[in-house]
Amino acid sequence: MAAVILDPAAIPRGLGDSKQLSEAARTRLAPLIQSSAVAWSVVHVEADEIDRLNILAATMAGMARALASLAFAPAYALIDGNRMPAGLPCPATTLVKGDGRSLSIAAASILAKTARDALMIEADRAFPGYGFAAHKGYGTATHAAALAQLGPCAIHRLSFKPVKAVADSLKSPA
Repeated sequence: MAAVILDPAAIPRGLGDSKQLSEAARTRLAPLIQSSAVAWSVVHVEADEIDRLNILAATMAGMARALASLAFAPAYALIDGNRMPAGLPCPATTLVKGDGRSLSIAAASILAKTARDALMIEADRAFPGYGFAAHKGYGTATHAAALAQLGPCAIHRLSFKPVKAVADSLKSPA
């Protein structure tokens, strides 16, 4: 999860919805956002926390941590989505499809995606054979095939149904 307080006088050119931008554009924009923002933070939610809490609760906790981790406390926050995390350090409003409607949310989404991509590239080195650098952990046919062949590794969310199914099949006698 990420949070960004943009400087209105220094918004990077080309900033937009992270899902509409190429990986190269996000990679180019991330350091520009970091160097021009008033404040920014990126926090990681680990697989075991997601498994323990569930994906929604872990996402909400991560959003609150990202805001709380900013170098400067925000006066107000815009939250991407339709659910408000508990424990925010300031008042906030939710925005459905926020990264297409708010440059601050777009900037945070770019930082979150580029940080995730970097983690997946590291995971590819640590756990060869899964193809994390290529598919970034998303549910592709290649990832499913590697999971079936190798079984889950330490970064897989065991509460995710396809991963759980493979893990359970490895536990049960043939």
